[in-house]
Amino acid sequence: MEKIWAPWRMEYIFSEKKNGCIFCEKSKEKEDKKNYILFRDTFGFVMMNIFPYNNAHLMIAPYRHAASLEDLPPEELAQMMILVTKSLSGLKKIIKADGYNIGMNIGSIAGAGIADHMHIHIVPRWLGDTNFMPILAETKVLPQHLDTTFEILQPFFDLNKE
Repeated sequence: MEKIWAPWRMEYIFSEKKNGCIFCEKSKEKEDKKNYILFRDTFGFVMMNIFPYNNAHLMIAPYRHAASLEDLPPEELAQMMILVTKSLSGLKKIIKADGYNIGMNIGSIAGAGIADHMHIHIVPRWLGDTNFMPILAETKVLPQHLDTTFEILQPFFDLNKE
């Protein structure tokens, strides 16, 4: 069995968690650049992960505070998949990764850092994006600053507002 190590995530795991929900709070603030929100739609939005597994790690979340897929009505579920598709298209066009992990963690035992508000992750992957640094030095090397990634991705999402 192959093991995947991500020790840099411990900073997030052990960090003090604020009360409240980051997805609910950040989506209400209307400070999209500061909060790394790339796109808003009727029922949900696309946000960059500030504790990314890889460069350009995105999260798609509904505005509705819901813990799981079955807690969303059909039209909101459909829009989540449309936002995943739109985000994937943008990443393929701009980031040009070799592949993508797309998934969800439902419940804290399944790895959900924010268990009360479902969200979908898109993690770009490149050949060779894993190396010795996380294992030996507990350091994850991200080749691009979050602000730079936001500036590169934002024009794609601006062009695709309907």
